[in-house]
Amino acid sequence: MSAVLTPTVRTSPWRPALLALGAVLLVLGGLYADTVSSMVGIWYRSETFAHAFLVPPISLWLVWRQRGALVQLTPRPQPWLLLGLAAFASLWLLADLVLVNAAAQFAWVAMLVLAVPAVLGLQVALAILFPLLFLFFAVPIGEFMTVPMMQWTADFTVAALRWSGVPVYREGLKFVIPSGSWSVVEACSGVRYLIASFMVGTLFAYLNYQSWKRRALFMLVSILVPIVANWLRAYMIVMLGHHSGNTIAVGADHLVYGWVFFGIVIMIMFLIGARWSEPEPAPPVGPGPGAAARNSHGAIEARLLPVTLAALFVLVLPHAALWGLQTLEQGAGAPRLSLPTALAGGWRSTPPVSRFEPIFNSPAAKVRTAYTSAAGAVGVYLAYLPRAERWRQAGQFGQHLAARRRPRPQPGGERHHFRCARRRPRRRLANGPHPGYPASQGAARAVDGVAQLLGRWPLGGW
Repeated sequence: MSAVLTPTVRTSPWRPALLALGAVLLVLGGLYADTVSSMVGIWYRSETFAHAFLVPPISLWLVWRQRGALVQLTPRPQPWLLLGLAAFASLWLLADLVLVNAAAQFAWVAMLVLAVPAVLGLQVALAILFPLLFLFFAVPIGEFMTVPMMQWTADFTVAALRWSGVPVYREGLKFVIPSGSWSVVEACSGVRYLIASFMVGTLFAYLNYQSWKRRALFMLVSILVPIVANWLRAYMIVMLGHHSGNTIAVGADHLVYGWVFFGIVIMIMFLIGARWSEPEPAPPVGPGPGAAARNSHGAIEARLLPVTLAALFVLVLPHAALWGLQTLEQGAGAPRLSLPTALAGGWRSTPPVSRFEPIFNSPAAKVRTAYTSAAGAVGVYLAYLPRAERWRQAGQFGQHLAARRRPRPQPGGERHHFRCARRRPRRRLANGPHPGYPASQGAARAVDGVAQLLGRWPLGGW
């Protein structure tokens, strides 16, 4: 009787590789929780970026669709990609120091994307390249296009009205026609349509086309179509209000019409794009990694551990630098702030002229006064916000020049009132009380002038 010994086959290297990737992502999410929470907060507060809530689940679903191709691959860590991870970690540190949230959020997503090829290898990353790049749609960037798109919308609307025979008098983004006055503001810019269309159009192109040329062409169309559609939407709303005696398409209802029109346009764009769709290739079928790949499990695992530890070190390094800066600043102590009692030109220090004070959470030191002369009065507020105790919040949500609660109308003045492309606003912009300002018109004008001059400075104070 003889026994036949069979060689022991090592388990798949995917389990330790996924555990290593999970550890890196866990540290990335924990250490940079402030960046993640600020990004999610923008999704929640801004309708422009509400679609970003769908980005993570869609990306995970796209990765799951590729599981048949992934199982054929062997994860192989790439240590040289840690250089890219370190570069984006440095970018995050610089953005955090100078209060640029968009750059910090972009750097965080880039670190998340680069962690995959660094730990799992380039072959795995290439197999799920689109799902990884799709995560960048989660970064709330794009509102810088609001002002130029408002200008383009106003240009087209006025030109189309004149072409239609409607006389128009225009001043900037406001224009008057015989039936009423209209204006183009942020909600009319079409940025929401543009960002949402580009995200959905990119996803549609990936799922329906296999040629990169067709994908790029459809992505370009998904950018141009919402811009032109928003111009037509604005023109049609004004014409509806004009010909209906301003009974329809004025006030909030025209925003509803806008979204309905946008939905119809996007649906037509998808129906036309589907005519040139390409069939998806059959998923690869095979036994999975060969015996050589399974037997090299030990070598891959030996390389996986140092790459994972190095990636964790790179992620911790920016926070160590911030902690060092905080320690140095705490050791130096809070400075003593003082303002001169007299300035050139006859300006002398007097008690503050109003109760106005910027809203900051526990500055380390602050001082306020007013300077008066024959020319008038101006208030000065100086605050020092160190890096310690979350000083970075100075330029973020919750820290601002004046209270943002909506005040009740005060006697002698009217509050600001803005509406998008509506007929004859009920109230006009006046020099009366401003949100958070005192009721005195003289003090309100003085404080209003100070508020227009003040700005945030990323140097720890004002």
